[in-house]
Amino acid sequence: MAATSTSISRRMRAASRKVRELATVGHALAATDHVVMAQIVPMRFCNLSCAYCNEYDKVSDPVPLEEMLRRIDHLARLGTSIITISGGEPLTHPDLDQIIARIRHHGRIAGMITNGYFLMPDRIKRLNEAGLDHMQISIDNVQPDEISKKSLKVLDKKLEFLAEYADFHVNINSVVGGGIKNPQDALTIGRRALGLGFTSTIGIIHDGDGQLKPLQDEERRVYFEMRGMKKENYSRFNHFQEAIANGEPNQWRCRAGSRYLYICEDGLVHYCSQQRGWPGVPLAEYTREDLKREFLTEKTCAPNCTISCVHQISYIDHWRAPQTRQVSPGLEGTVAELVNIQL
Repeated sequence: MAATSTSISRRMRAASRKVRELATVGHALAATDHVVMAQIVPMRFCNLSCAYCNEYDKVSDPVPLEEMLRRIDHLARLGTSIITISGGEPLTHPDLDQIIARIRHHGRIAGMITNGYFLMPDRIKRLNEAGLDHMQISIDNVQPDEISKKSLKVLDKKLEFLAEYADFHVNINSVVGGGIKNPQDALTIGRRALGLGFTSTIGIIHDGDGQLKPLQDEERRVYFEMRGMKKENYSRFNHFQEAIANGEPNQWRCRAGSRYLYICEDGLVHYCSQQRGWPGVPLAEYTREDLKREFLTEKTCAPNCTISCVHQISYIDHWRAPQTRQVSPGLEGTVAELVNIQL
């Protein structure tokens, strides 16, 4: 009886989550004056040191809870539909549950990206109680090595705990490129994820500026085989990474700074995790006028960008509002190019 009750509860939560997701898409299609997704960092510290990652350190303290709540409240004022917590490793933040609860208090979809190391049954149940909607875990290999310790061998028991206890959606993301030794590991990881009832995605590791690194032949083969697997992630409605896998640029209108925001541990708004400093405005000072400006600003880094979450959100508006300004973020030793484009 208890198992039946749990199954019914999960189905009800999943149905409610799907309704809210559809409402988010409808709202995004109907209006452009709000943020669709914000990724926010409460913790720069990470317990791991993956060789390809530039989004962590070993010294930072957690952002104080009061400040995190203020940031969540301001994102709500900007109309943000989805707030995803990342890091560093967010599960090392002592007040993470209250941060998630604040997101849900505002009626927003709450997501989290984690390495999964701290997932035990009690911790998963607390995430359920806080109202977490989505979790993504990236698993890079089957056996840990000097590139990454995010291995299936280490995390498989955590996945079993999630399958048994999690009321939220779980996606397992495997990767190719970036020095990962055995591309075939992605297939093993994907099959294990699907077998446990999760969704499975595959990503392409970018360089230090978030730019394209073409895949080798075997990496491409694995990538396209993974793409053919069923039960894909709910958010994968575009195919821009297919061009990346083939070493080809994409032509698209990046809406970073408008429909997508990346808020670092210092509370600054950036285009994404790889273009820090642009625009580099404190979130507390970010307004709907900033959203409007960045919606119409072309980013010259876009054609070779591999940051899938930015592209997925921007794709909602690919058919409208040609961009009339241009900025080249990340230029060293010079002021970024900012010009008006004649229509």
